[in-house]
Amino acid sequence: MNGSSGWPINASPTNALRRELGRWDLALLFVVAILNLNTVSSIATSGPVALWLWLVALLCFFLPQGIAVIELSHRYPGEGGFYLWSKEVFGDFHGFIAGWAYLTTNVFYIPFVLLYLLGIGLYVGGPRARMVIDKPLVAFPAVLCALFLITVVNVVGVRVGKWVNNLGGIGTLLAAAVLVGMSAWSFGTHGANLHPSDLVHLHLDWTIVSAFGAMCFSLIGLELASIMGDEIRNPERTLPSAIALSGIVCGLLYVATTAALLVAIPADQIGVVQGIVEAISHMSQRVGLPWILPALATILSISVIGIASAWLTGAARLPFVFGLDRYLPPALGRLHPRYKTPHVALIAQSTVCALFLSMTFAGAAVKEAFITMLDLSAVLNLVPYIYIFAAILMLTSDKKAALRPPGRFGNYTLRIVGSVGLLTTLFDSCGLCAFKTSWVGAVIRTQDVRR
Repeated sequence: MNGSSGWPINASPTNALRRELGRWDLALLFVVAILNLNTVSSIATSGPVALWLWLVALLCFFLPQGIAVIELSHRYPGEGGFYLWSKEVFGDFHGFIAGWAYLTTNVFYIPFVLLYLLGIGLYVGGPRARMVIDKPLVAFPAVLCALFLITVVNVVGVRVGKWVNNLGGIGTLLAAAVLVGMSAWSFGTHGANLHPSDLVHLHLDWTIVSAFGAMCFSLIGLELASIMGDEIRNPERTLPSAIALSGIVCGLLYVATTAALLVAIPADQIGVVQGIVEAISHMSQRVGLPWILPALATILSISVIGIASAWLTGAARLPFVFGLDRYLPPALGRLHPRYKTPHVALIAQSTVCALFLSMTFAGAAVKEAFITMLDLSAVLNLVPYIYIFAAILMLTSDKKAALRPPGRFGNYTLRIVGSVGLLTTLFDSCGLCAFKTSWVGAVIRTQDVRR
């Protein structure tokens, strides 16, 4: 299939969107979208081998992803990101499939990011708070209110909404710094559960496949800002530098926070959902700083809200461009007359997220159906990255080289990046499905825990 599919295309420009995102806005957006400390505890349960796996994931998936995003956003700038890239390289139908898979994944992912707030409350709030949080009539409106607020803020405009993302990014950096700092303090005073010999004598089994899938899932997000390509100031210079800066920071902190967890708590005692909070609680008792825990809970809450806002903001641009291209109702392509934001697309996406969020508070049969759909979304999550790396390989085709816009990188580099990234993405499919199923199941179970 190619661009001659005959689907009607509306060439309505998106230049009415306001360019409000600068270099530091993008860097913090990448940090809050990529540096998801919620997944570190699940990764750390695989033991010291996780530190070596991080190096493999960073070299084989994260680095190729960054180069691919820089290359494609340079050749095909504009609103829609990889949807636009896939459409330009493979045709309209493939662009829609890539965008639809990404959008479907996020309408499941955003509710679970918000549900993580309940996991923090369950651990920090104490028995009395747990009795309140575990009541669906209280918990569901609380999470729904958070979803409503971040939607309203983003409808008002990127100039306002970006500060939710920025605060979330700062909160994520602070939480990571607290975890690493407390781990170093605990190591200096009480020793560690992780020793140098543990990095040599590794326990290897099939669980490392799930851990590797979790790592690649955690490293997804460098393409997010490019979806808002027409809302970035001077994207030709801003985007590459923001990707490089945030990529280095996220890679180093993922390795550091995983090591910090392993130093503080034995791998077999790390909780899947509340591992970060458990580690801080354990270390704060060691060093005599009990006030750290509620402070960290506040920081993590800000971080989680920032994560939800970042993915809601970016993903909502896809139904917006779908509406412009008339793959979905044209109303989705409308801009707010005052704020110049895709308000219809934002509201529509939040409504769908709220619907799926309600399913997690329903009966057992509905929860099982939701988890089944989430398993399918785990597979769909890989589709856009297959298109991204395949597009990189297509750009190196000699037959079509003269028809392509000039790029930043040479063909040799692009062939290596495309091949390594594509193979890693295909290999990652099994591990990603196993990880998402276990982590999401654990988050759902926190609603029924009575400790």
